[in-house]
Amino acid sequence: MYEMHFAVPMAGAVLNTINTRLDAKAVVAILRHSEAKLFFVDYQYVRLASDALQLVADSGAPVPLVAVIDDIDTPTGVRLGELEYEGLVARGDPAVELPLLTDEWDAVTLNYTSGTTSAPKGVVYSHRGAFLSTTSLLLSWGVSTEPVYLWTLPMFHCNGWTFTWGMAARGGVNVCIRDARAADIYCAIARHGVTHLCCAPVVFNILLEGDAATKLASPVSVLTSGAPPPAALLESVERIGFRVTHAYGLTEATGPALACEWRNQWDSLPLQERARLKARQGVRVLSLADADVKNADSMASVPRDGKTVGEIVLRGSSVMKGYLNNSEANDSAFRGEWFLTGDVGVVHADGYIEIKDRSKDVIISGGENICSKEVEEVLFRHPAVSDAAVVAMPHPHWGETPCAFVVAKDKAAGVCEDDVLAFCRKHMSRFMVPKKVVVYDALPRNALGKVEKVKLRDEARKLAPPLPALKTKGKTTNATTVGGRRSEHPVAHVMAISRL
Repeated sequence: MYEMHFAVPMAGAVLNTINTRLDAKAVVAILRHSEAKLFFVDYQYVRLASDALQLVADSGAPVPLVAVIDDIDTPTGVRLGELEYEGLVARGDPAVELPLLTDEWDAVTLNYTSGTTSAPKGVVYSHRGAFLSTTSLLLSWGVSTEPVYLWTLPMFHCNGWTFTWGMAARGGVNVCIRDARAADIYCAIARHGVTHLCCAPVVFNILLEGDAATKLASPVSVLTSGAPPPAALLESVERIGFRVTHAYGLTEATGPALACEWRNQWDSLPLQERARLKARQGVRVLSLADADVKNADSMASVPRDGKTVGEIVLRGSSVMKGYLNNSEANDSAFRGEWFLTGDVGVVHADGYIEIKDRSKDVIISGGENICSKEVEEVLFRHPAVSDAAVVAMPHPHWGETPCAFVVAKDKAAGVCEDDVLAFCRKHMSRFMVPKKVVVYDALPRNALGKVEKVKLRDEARKLAPPLPALKTKGKTTNATTVGGRRSEHPVAHVMAISRL
């Protein structure tokens, strides 16, 4: 896949890296929507690809040519179709004249969103956007020459946040592993002298697993993005030698769009305070013309007070060209020149942006906005909790209340709901305390490691207390609307009005 990031654009074609964790139906949807002409399949995924191709054929859609990529060191001999990758490479002519890029706005790659809040969409990157994003990320992260980079981040995710091209630009060594297991990661770091790696915060839990988590011989720089990592988690991985830089991005922004660039004056702060600062998403990368937090209705910038929430918006050449063959999605994604991320955040006095929630994940309880991330931050500080997620649960009195789903650090010892609730009451405002705590063996996550809050909301609805039949002088009270959601109790409406 690394070679493909160079070979396909050099051939004048567009690369679409497919998430290997998807099922056959999802792969079919991508093959059909992208109208792929050539389908490269790793030997480990021949069964998945075969099932997908059969479904494509059954639907009557054109079936792409297939080329199998076998293992070089220990060939399996497995085949699917007539083409084989190394054979194709051997037949190539290194002296052939490559097609020139005549327009830097031409498409270079196609990436499909993870679809945590909606159906996946095909995001088109331009050569210009990919180049700008690559160079600006190298600068923001301070990558020097000849880095040794460990691929714990899948290359199918925003083209490895453009570090596929970035490592080549810095003359780097690429260390590839098939699975992000703790033993494999620490072995690769020790054997190859790894200096850099990227990962989603879920990988931090892997790095901290059991006996594998040992103090590193030399520091390793880590760039993390995805779901905002709790400060307690950042604090834990820093202790064993990982120097974490937090970023914020999304597929539509060609990977990271904000980076929490570190300031020397913060070095003298206590570890917990440094972790809190690092949990912020930071300032825009240089490839963006601007990044801001705005009121979604008026498009006015919010005050830099670290409290007033708004929607994070982006503009610049590294923002996607648009969604492939989806004009409706393109129209709703942009407000003038601004791309609307759908993420809720604040701007601190120093200009650093901090994400608070997905706009769909804000819990409105009695007219008060509760950011689920803030509740999750407290839960992660509980000594018996290793993972946590908070969603809205319907409530007959308040409209919505937080419902927490947690995973115990020690499965044998478990974690007690009453203990978690008592901990929350000590560390947050009363109205933010979850009304219910559910203990899971593991939180449901999608193929990119993001918590599937849609499933948790479904579970929370089942746990919600029943709505009472409220009557006044023989008449049932009417439902009211609070923050765009229906509430079955007038108190929520009254509190919302008083808040205005």
